[in-house]
Amino acid sequence: MIKNLVIVESPAKAKTIEGYLGKDFIVKSSFGHVRDLPKDNNAIDIKNGFKPTYVVSADKKEIIAQLKKLAKEAEIVWLASDDDREGEAISWHLSEALNLNDAKTRRIVFREITKNAILNAIESPRAIDINRVNAQQARRVLDRLVGFELSPILWKKIKTGLSAGRVQSVAVRLVVEREREIEKFKAESAFKVVAFLTMDGKKLEAELPTRFKTQAEAQAFLENCKGAEYTVENVEKKPTKRSPAAPFTTSTLQQEASRKMGYSVAQTMNLAQKLYEAGKISYMRTDSTLLSQEAINNAATEITRAFGEDYAKTRQYKTKSGSAQEAHEAIRPTDFNAKQGSEDRSEQRLYELIWKRAIASQMADAVIEKTTATIGISTLPNTKLVATGEVVTFEGFLKVYIESKDDGEQNDDIKGMLPPLAVGRVLQLDRLQATQRFSRPAPRYTEASLVKKLEEMGIGRPSTYAPTISTIQKRGYVEKDNREGKERAYQVLTLAQDQLHTETRTEITGAEKSKLFPTDMAMVVNDFLEDYFPTIIDYSFTAKVEEEFDQIASGKKQWEKMLENFYGPFHETIESSQHIERSAVSGARELGTDPVTGKKVLAKLGRFGPYVQLGEENEEKTEKPTYASLRKGQFLESISLEEGLELFKLPRNIGLFEDKEMTAAIGRFGPFIKHEGKFYSLPKQYDPFTVNAEEAIAIIEGKRKADAEKCIKTFAENPDVQVLNGRFGPYIVVSKKNVKIPKGKEPSELTLEECLVLAEQTPDKPARGGFKKKAVAEKPEKEAPKKKAAPKKKTAATTKKAVTASKKK
Repeated sequence: MIKNLVIVESPAKAKTIEGYLGKDFIVKSSFGHVRDLPKDNNAIDIKNGFKPTYVVSADKKEIIAQLKKLAKEAEIVWLASDDDREGEAISWHLSEALNLNDAKTRRIVFREITKNAILNAIESPRAIDINRVNAQQARRVLDRLVGFELSPILWKKIKTGLSAGRVQSVAVRLVVEREREIEKFKAESAFKVVAFLTMDGKKLEAELPTRFKTQAEAQAFLENCKGAEYTVENVEKKPTKRSPAAPFTTSTLQQEASRKMGYSVAQTMNLAQKLYEAGKISYMRTDSTLLSQEAINNAATEITRAFGEDYAKTRQYKTKSGSAQEAHEAIRPTDFNAKQGSEDRSEQRLYELIWKRAIASQMADAVIEKTTATIGISTLPNTKLVATGEVVTFEGFLKVYIESKDDGEQNDDIKGMLPPLAVGRVLQLDRLQATQRFSRPAPRYTEASLVKKLEEMGIGRPSTYAPTISTIQKRGYVEKDNREGKERAYQVLTLAQDQLHTETRTEITGAEKSKLFPTDMAMVVNDFLEDYFPTIIDYSFTAKVEEEFDQIASGKKQWEKMLENFYGPFHETIESSQHIERSAVSGARELGTDPVTGKKVLAKLGRFGPYVQLGEENEEKTEKPTYASLRKGQFLESISLEEGLELFKLPRNIGLFEDKEMTAAIGRFGPFIKHEGKFYSLPKQYDPFTVNAEEAIAIIEGKRKADAEKCIKTFAENPDVQVLNGRFGPYIVVSKKNVKIPKGKEPSELTLEECLVLAEQTPDKPARGGFKKKAVAEKPEKEAPKKKAAPKKKTAATTKKAVTASKKK
């Protein structure tokens, strides 16, 4: 007889908790969600109050059977899934799927996996919060309705396989609008004047507060400064304070991990999940900046021990998000005394970031003395230069942590000290420089800055940020990419020793790293939704829906009524969209006429992406058009006729190698060299329009060498079997199956029969079945696919046939 059965979502969480509980407790994992809506038209009964039908996932039937057996034997079943709406829904689904009765079922919650937290939770169990469950059901049902009804419209009107979703489409809209804003932006220049001065061998810089719009104005100013004397007219010292940032929420953790360590949003959440399940940090899905009094006291103790009493200043931060659940905490270490969170380097780096941010939040303000010196120019009495410097008089929290900034945000770095200055002191001019600077457009989003924008607009919640960012990339609407900048000339005017010099310098502008770029498909779909389904991608509407979910969770709103209010107008719009012509939303443009052939040049969106087309097929089908793919960074809506015609220069003959022609072209997967029917990817530093024969030969020979080193052994009688060198050492490939080589076996001496026997002994890889709990964003659904006959599974028997066939040969 089992006394207590505890059920959690993940095996790692189960293992940690089991270590804290005695022999009277058995801890098991449900491996994430156990039930979901079926992928057919019977999932939601719209006429009967949007009643959902749930089915146990195929890969969870065995788990449910095992848990059911254990639950029957247990005196008490403790449902210990995460303390958020998704976790509450998992507990409810488990209760339903296992047919648990209320008398022997307890719901327990905790925000950290420590012994005290677990034991305290068991001392204060509660019932399942059906309001939170209903909020999660409402999200799931609404997102299914949107995806299930809207995605097929996109299939019919634009392209098969497309999807739309309530939050994903809004996120795509933000990226599209930012790209168009950048495309339309016209940079304006101005001249910034800086004086490089010295005093007793010590250097300082002073700026002119105003900028000149033209080179002529800047030059006139420098001319007027010839023979001038530079005198300190005023020195003002002012103490300022800088306060630490609040401890992390989900959003701010994702942003800072991206800025400081280059982690993607999904990577950050994956690492944080592991740290949480190992009992090292508090729950990582939160929009609260609060810390418990116990955590504040522990932080103060650690700060006093490590830095002294002067460095400790406890404080509580007010949560900015109106939707934040104040009972929840910010992300923090479970033990402030522990500097080591994990043996894994990536996990440890994230742990250190969380530790530093949480500790810094309870430390004293930094005290900074800011010095501002006003410097007069004798030849221009009404014009002043200003020099500023800062010195930290008390480090406070800066001893531990400084918050980073996104592109385009003001940097808070401490400025350097000024040398001791006295009023009336004359300074020596080294040089006076006017440099042409250009205005910049709003920066493209990174994953983290897009999360920040969504949070600011009230769109999505901590559990949905990472899945949303991942979804828009997987669906082909957004690409995370690096882009090379372009060279730009700028002017520098320098006055030194009363001589004025002008020179032209160059700089690289517009270079991007890990930024989000919309695809042409994103632009076409976004415009279609804006024209025909404006509500779905309306920012305020999407934020209002999130607020309604919050009201359902707090018991202030009925979820069926909320769905009814949404679905009526939405479904009417779906019905009225049937008349839209496919050609009206294709994104196709006529660019003009080719001056050489007189044929039309069109830009279109095809199965493999955007392309340009030269000419059209005639009625007799004797003449066919020519096609060329658009290059990275080109868009259907903005490509010019000249740019389009340039693309037809590919494929391009670049010479002979081994008496065979080499051609450069751009394909579905990027630029390449083709030689003897084989394709060689063109490295980033080469351009298919300019790559020469010598460079192409080097690329081909390099690839051949790499392939030769990779291949250890092949078998002429069965080319499907190979012995290869991989990242983790030698292995065997039989068809598409990877097979390990046992220790002691020399890879180069393996026979064909040995390879096939080893393949037979290696089990087929099981399908990945959602063993890891994932946060649920809206899931854009597609129409239920027609049932196909299941493909024959590869088994040991089929491998035996391969062995027999080989022997016959």
